[in-house]
Amino acid sequence: MFTIEEACLVVVDVQGKLATIVDESEAVIENVAKLVQAMDALEIPVLWLEQNPSRLGGTALDIAQYIHGQQPIAKMTFSACQEQDFVDALKASGRSQFIVTGIETHICVYQTARQLKEQGFEVEVVADAVSSRTKANKEIGLEKMKALGILPTSVEMILYELLQRADHPHFKTVLQLVK
Repeated sequence: MFTIEEACLVVVDVQGKLATIVDESEAVIENVAKLVQAMDALEIPVLWLEQNPSRLGGTALDIAQYIHGQQPIAKMTFSACQEQDFVDALKASGRSQFIVTGIETHICVYQTARQLKEQGFEVEVVADAVSSRTKANKEIGLEKMKALGILPTSVEMILYELLQRADHPHFKTVLQLVK
């Protein structure tokens, strides 16, 4: 089980025009925003990534507005694990469980999740908060991750897994987000 004490959210490249043209883009942006808000309430760190932001633009405002006190980690690599700033933030987080979300499922999400798993971390991908330009590529990315032992989860599933109890102090906050 993922826990509040060990979990960390990784938001991969939900930015620029690409964020608006991926399959089910509105739902994905909304779900990533819910996750970010829940992590803030639960005091779970967020590692926030942007692929080549000078060319692709910044993170969707519907998400970025909820990430407080930090700047995105710019990257040129597809896997964030090959970017030193991400590696440093990963170590600084002190976390061992990574919840991965973002775009595109079959490229940056897949490569980042795979390399996190290869480094011995627990990794899950939020299936309703990832996407690719085509549904087929999203499905291929999810299948390849599953074959590597990176299991899918959903926004509701991971949030309730983190809470573990209906009497958790932030239960009502999370309930409002998932309604």
